[in-house]
Amino acid sequence: MTGTFAAEDRVCEEAEEQEETVRILVPSGMLGAGFPPETVERGIALGADVIAVDGGSTDSGPYYLGSGTAKTTAAAVARDLRILLRASAGAGIPLIVGSCGTGGTDSGVDWVAGIVGGILREEGLDLRVARIYSEQTAAALKERLDEGRIHPLAPAGDLDAATLDGCSHIVGMMGHEPIVAALEAGAGVVLAGRATDTAVAAAYPLMRGMPAGPVWHASKIVECGGQCTTNPRTGGVLATVDRGGFTVEPLDPAAACTTTSVAAHMLYETVNPFEMREPAGTLVVSEAVHTALDDRRVRVEGSRFELADQYTIKLEGAGVTGYETMSFTAIRDPHILARIEEWVALMYEVLAGRVRQTLELEPSGYAVDIRPYGYDAVLGSIDPASGPPREVGVMMLVHAPDQATATAIAKIANPLMLHLPTPDMDHLPSLAFATSPAESERGPVYRFALNHVVDVDEPTAMFRVEIAEDGSRD
Repeated sequence: MTGTFAAEDRVCEEAEEQEETVRILVPSGMLGAGFPPETVERGIALGADVIAVDGGSTDSGPYYLGSGTAKTTAAAVARDLRILLRASAGAGIPLIVGSCGTGGTDSGVDWVAGIVGGILREEGLDLRVARIYSEQTAAALKERLDEGRIHPLAPAGDLDAATLDGCSHIVGMMGHEPIVAALEAGAGVVLAGRATDTAVAAAYPLMRGMPAGPVWHASKIVECGGQCTTNPRTGGVLATVDRGGFTVEPLDPAAACTTTSVAAHMLYETVNPFEMREPAGTLVVSEAVHTALDDRRVRVEGSRFELADQYTIKLEGAGVTGYETMSFTAIRDPHILARIEEWVALMYEVLAGRVRQTLELEPSGYAVDIRPYGYDAVLGSIDPASGPPREVGVMMLVHAPDQATATAIAKIANPLMLHLPTPDMDHLPSLAFATSPAESERGPVYRFALNHVVDVDEPTAMFRVEIAEDGSRD
């Protein structure tokens, strides 16, 4: 299959036209999560003007940003991309991927670009590929810090230079403008570093002149694909944006969008269900009206976008805090399970004493986290009482400045994880390790270090765009 996306010609031909509608096809909530190919085919048949999909987030914790590696496997990403690249080339519409490689690091963009390049060559597709890099250097950010242009977001405090230096990777979260710049430069495929989830879907309709209120609201609703439908597992959605609002419908005929399912998505990952901040301003939906057009489609009107006095770019950074070793055992002894809180407290106490005796380390030099799964490991002290559990899996995480120390402490805990009795027991119980060896070294542990924004004068200044004919770097 071959195809050519003539983005520059299309921009020139339509520059003088007044767009009436723009249709955004979102195949799934995340690249690599999978979707039925027929739903993409249906979206193309319904007249999609752009395909947009998110490639990552911070949902899975700081490891992926800190290490610069992807959460998804290359095979899953390649499977989704092959379908989307064929659809993009066949329909002559752009494909936009945001937050490539999970954390949006430069290595994440290059990783996805490498997969794209391979598919383009295998399929004989002719698409210009743009890479948008979002990584920031500590040195450049320290200059902005000295200028008073970096500010904390609650609950973070003021930033210092040492925190920036301690990050292994820092990204700026782009809005739609760098993506628009890549599209206007003729890219048929845009692979963006860290971007807001909504910017990925909003870029093309904003470039085509659609009003900001409906665009940003539609982009928020469709960011996670089928999650705004009655069956989130069935695939993607299509949003049709016009000058008065937008309409959203599922791409699986068996699913439906309802006024409740669409309106409810403003509750997802937002502090305020009526407002959502983007780099350029704030989406306000307090006066939005949701109307069911039929049993599958919903029409939304009344959204507006309020421009901010200051354009800001959010920073995300992660750095190594130490190294971790994990051990896991299972308890079915009814006597211990009836006193599980007492047993956990005793484990902390006895282990601290043995580490002090053996390694001459005080608890201030390491950390131990014992989580009794099946009791209160998820909710902790707010877990409602339900009587003694039938069985509990105990996960112990040891965090130390180096891997050897973390593993040594876990090994000291080994006989306790196997035979520690409660004080009133006159025998040693036998617990059950899940693996042999019981200790698994998890390597470096990362933490998020930044929750700050940078004041910028130019929305694209912190990002770098490179365009090539086949996804390779010139």
